[in-house]
Amino acid sequence: MRTHPVPLGFVFRSRAKEEKAQAAAQAPVTDSKQTRDPQAPKGRPTPKRSEARTQRRSVANTPMTRKEAAKRNRDERRAAMERQRQALASGDERYLPVRDKGPVRKYARDFVDSRFAIAEWFLPMAVVILVLSMVQVPALQNVALLLWLFVIVLIVVDSVVTGIRLKKQLATRFPNENKRGAVAYALMRTLQMRRLRLPKPQVKRGERP
Repeated sequence: MRTHPVPLGFVFRSRAKEEKAQAAAQAPVTDSKQTRDPQAPKGRPTPKRSEARTQRRSVANTPMTRKEAAKRNRDERRAAMERQRQALASGDERYLPVRDKGPVRKYARDFVDSRFAIAEWFLPMAVVILVLSMVQVPALQNVALLLWLFVIVLIVVDSVVTGIRLKKQLATRFPNENKRGAVAYALMRTLQMRRLRLPKPQVKRGERP
């Protein structure tokens, strides 16, 4: 009677390998091309794109608490003030305060900054006059009083002349623009020393605006 040889591989095959093969055969087959959404929890199916978009939109539209809203408003105000501060230094029209915006106000500033104004030295002269008036010497007190009157008259005359000239220039250059308050705006600027003016002067003295 002819005997059939037994394969040696069957005899020496490891029991552990056989069990692993059976477990792999019984495991469910999944599509390797489908990537798991990083936002999806492990052990759960990957959400559809429309569902994920809806979830993100709901998170973005979640109402903030009162504390969060106040913090956001403070941050926005702080950013706006920083942009305004930079605009006052650079003259950027986009972020200037409302009172400084517009071509009329810009020309009024340039008109004042291009000239020497007596009023810009009002504060230093007022300090000197105040010191002289405090000295217990009648002669110096009389000088301080006369000097004070002289300074006031000079400032008034210079302001009137500057206002008339500026008004004529504005009427010529901006016939269709709103010029209300521009002259008073310029005269208030003359009371500030040039280096302390905001927005910063954009023209030099003697330069035509």
